[in-house]
Amino acid sequence: MAAERKQLLLRLDPTIHDALAGWAADDLRSVNAQIEYLLRQSLAKAGRLPDNAGEPRRRGRPPKTASD
Repeated sequence: MAAERKQLLLRLDPTIHDALAGWAADDLRSVNAQIEYLLRQSLAKAGRLPDNAGEPRRRGRPPKTASD
């Protein structure tokens, strides 16, 4: 079972949000997923990504279950 995801309030300058939203759309991600992607990239580059960070969520719809 996946670990519970943390929620936080993030205040952004509207122009920064618009730039992120455009980039996310180009990469077929949500703004939230784009922010997580960029944070993971930055942490890895700085050598601060924990070994137990887990894999990022897969893009797209979740796989169908037997009950679907």
